[in-house]
Amino acid sequence: MAPKAPTVLLTNDDGPPNARESPYVFGLYQHLTQTLGWNVKVVLPSSQKSWIGKAYHINEVTKGTYFYPKALDGAGEVSVTSRPLKDGEIAEWILLDGTPATCANVALHNLFPGQIDLVVSGPNLGRNSSSAFALSSGTIGAALSASLSQTRSIAISYGTVLHPTPTTFFEPAHILGIRIINYLWGNWGKDEGGLREDEVDLYNVNIPLIQGLLTEESLKICWTTMWRKPYGRLFKRLETSDLVKDSSSAAGPDAPAISGDSGVNRPSGLLFRWSPNMEGLIRPPESSLPVGSDGWAIHKGWVSVTPLCATFAEPPHPEVQDIEEKVWKMKL
Repeated sequence: MAPKAPTVLLTNDDGPPNARESPYVFGLYQHLTQTLGWNVKVVLPSSQKSWIGKAYHINEVTKGTYFYPKALDGAGEVSVTSRPLKDGEIAEWILLDGTPATCANVALHNLFPGQIDLVVSGPNLGRNSSSAFALSSGTIGAALSASLSQTRSIAISYGTVLHPTPTTFFEPAHILGIRIINYLWGNWGKDEGGLREDEVDLYNVNIPLIQGLLTEESLKICWTTMWRKPYGRLFKRLETSDLVKDSSSAAGPDAPAISGDSGVNRPSGLLFRWSPNMEGLIRPPESSLPVGSDGWAIHKGWVSVTPLCATFAEPPHPEVQDIEEKVWKMKL
């Protein structure tokens, strides 16, 4: 007898299907439901929520609506109340005016309590390799939120290499993505001290969108560690007299730039605009990459799969036999 298919929560940080900011979630949904035959519930932020990490809005009421994607591109109608599907609509999704972590928690505890076996967050538009990106990622934030609710979770990101990314890469990425998700579900790792039955808390998967996806062998998949990498300036200061062309994007680190005149009627005072300098993270010299890290794997054109703990990492400590050795001996 075949094992029972899991019920999956699909969420992300890029919002509902959109060719520019959220081009992947609908395709992955179709493969999870049609190729794997899994039961998939979808709860997404109602708009772009990248770079927000595992944040929650605690002073606002989180409002939700129902979304009805149609075949082909996932575009659909929004309704404030649940309704029957119309012709061409394939499912009822839920959009929340909240963070990715909020979507995961509300889905697990309010919308589908006791129903979800696995949370899949993504696919993110852009890589989420290295600690610099991972600690900022709403995609990983949603997976962390789920793991802290003792639910298996996988964050998956598609790293952009070519601008614009050829649409011919989308389907091979989805096919490879569901293979990895299916494998992890059936072979979940152990971690003594894990939040759920001594299991790995969550996995972070990065698939580079490169020509190798189109080959019969596809891409190599590598178990990796997380590259501990800092970043520097994320904002630039604006002068009130400037008419600034905004070339940054609210989406992930690999997302294409946008442009537009945003300098009209600007208030005076201290002004800073999001304008991250990520060259050292996106295109690092190979010599700077620790062998076996996620950044190293992406640089080689491989898929990285990184098991993570839902905790801040600690430097290694020598084993302590006597707790008194831990007690500070300070003279006040």
